[in-house]
Amino acid sequence: MTHNITRLNPPTMPSSEALGYSQISIVEPGRMAYVSGQVAVGLDGGSTPADLAGQAKLAAANAKAALDALGATPEDIVIARCYVTDLTPERLEEGFPPLLEMFAGAKPCVTGVGVAALAAPHLQIEIELTVRLPG
Repeated sequence: MTHNITRLNPPTMPSSEALGYSQISIVEPGRMAYVSGQVAVGLDGGSTPADLAGQAKLAAANAKAALDALGATPEDIVIARCYVTDLTPERLEEGFPPLLEMFAGAKPCVTGVGVAALAAPHLQIEIELTVRLPG
């Protein structure tokens, strides 16, 4: 399968490759999908993990399920936006690894946004994707 997304990390910009994302993604013409923000709610609607790492793992699993439903892979992600309540460098270190694991080495563009709150008071992270559909 050919991926029509070119990743760039120009030497004139801060290096992001070692952190697991790209500064620029160039998308060739094709169909796009926009995945709504995925949070730490399971299929059964059961309890949400109390910690950010647990919530990030569940939200990333939901984002991966959306990719699977689209017939896409992490290589097809153009940009991921990650909204985190009370964002600090420490919370970023706690919440980002499950996202990187979901990327499986793809290194799409990533934007992290600190927010005061999400859709429910117990939610700490939300992951939104823009995906170029394969084929």
